Amino acid sequence: MTLRTKAQHDEAIARLAERYGVSKHEAVLRAVELADNEAVLEDDAMAAYERVSGKYRDALDRLGSG
Repeated sequence: MTLRTKAQHDEAIARLAERYGVSKHEAVLRAVELADNEAVLEDDAMAAYERVSGKYRDALDRLGSG
């Protein structure tokens, strides 16, 4: 895969690579994994919130109206 970047992105990738002591290729992979993990965590948290808020809607409404 070829990744075309603007200068600012290339500089950011270079900083990450230097920080982690890895190649720019590895720095990009780590950044992608981190972003994906954060998105999955956010999705999981929202799903849990929806389950709980649906199950305990009456109680939550009573607590909010006090």
